[in-house]
Amino acid sequence: MTTTTPNPVLAAPPAAPDQAAAWFAAKLAAQTDVSDVYAALGTDEPGFVLVDTRDLASWRQGRIPGAVHLPTGMIPLRAARLLDRAVPVVTYCWGPGCDGATKAAHALASRGYRVKEMIGGIEYWIREGFPVQVAETGTVAGAVDPLTAPVRR
Repeated sequence: MTTTTPNPVLAAPPAAPDQAAAWFAAKLAAQTDVSDVYAALGTDEPGFVLVDTRDLASWRQGRIPGAVHLPTGMIPLRAARLLDRAVPVVTYCWGPGCDGATKAAHALASRGYRVKEMIGGIEYWIREGFPVQVAETGTVAGAVDPLTAPVRR
């Protein structure tokens, strides 16, 4: 008796091009990455406010310079005071294993804000060697992780 194992990649066939294009467009409308956020923050007018959704201890441990601290649980109480609905918001939390930025993005979108989630969170921000504001030492940047970003020589 011979059995065949289907290709696990193609066990569910790829979507039709128009369906895939719509899905990827929706994904890009809801997400951005650390490299794009870093590049935009380096301009005179990034066009969004960056929101750190982690708790106070995490915020104090290190944060992206210029970010606004708004823990997810505080959005109902503080969002209207800290954020302008006319300005898009980008949320972040710890990293890919954390859904805090997703929860915050959902809470903000539900309240009428235009919002994107920064995939990778502060973990990938740090791994790409971008600066982090640390309360005790000021702004620091570590070495680039060569498995996550190009090493510039």
